[in-house]
Amino acid sequence: MENSKTVSVLNDLLHITNDRIKGFEKVEGKVWESYSDLKGEYDKMISESKIMKNEIINLITERGGKPDEDSSSLAGNLHRTWIDIKNSLPISNNDGETLGNVVFGEKHAIEAYENALKSGELCSESSNIIAEQLKKLRTSYHQFNNIEHYKNRED
Repeated sequence: MENSKTVSVLNDLLHITNDRIKGFEKVEGKVWESYSDLKGEYDKMISESKIMKNEIINLITERGGKPDEDSSSLAGNLHRTWIDIKNSLPISNNDGETLGNVVFGEKHAIEAYENALKSGELCSESSNIIAEQLKKLRTSYHQFNNIEHYKNRED
């Protein structure tokens, strides 16, 4: 297995992680008026994302690669732009849609991580760390997916 392939896959995951962090920043203040009791869990997710980012950066540099530390994916940029457009419309600016966007982003991240693990391009150490991160992503996804279902029942 070539380090360059591992580094490439890890940089793709770094972009996804950067997308998550930027996406989480977009949620600030939108949901907490209705769900103030969830703020602690949300802050934990942001902290975990930053730790995940640092772990991926370390894996890349240990393999002689150059991490794209602040880059995000084109899909993530387009999704955040679409969210900004939707949020600028008064009729679509609601907590349910915001939570739906978080769920969508987490689902996309899970798929990217699963594909990276299935690719066979990761070394053993990288696979182990990425698998652990995937567990955290799934937990985050289930938390927000459950919140979204709860919100949908209230509407």
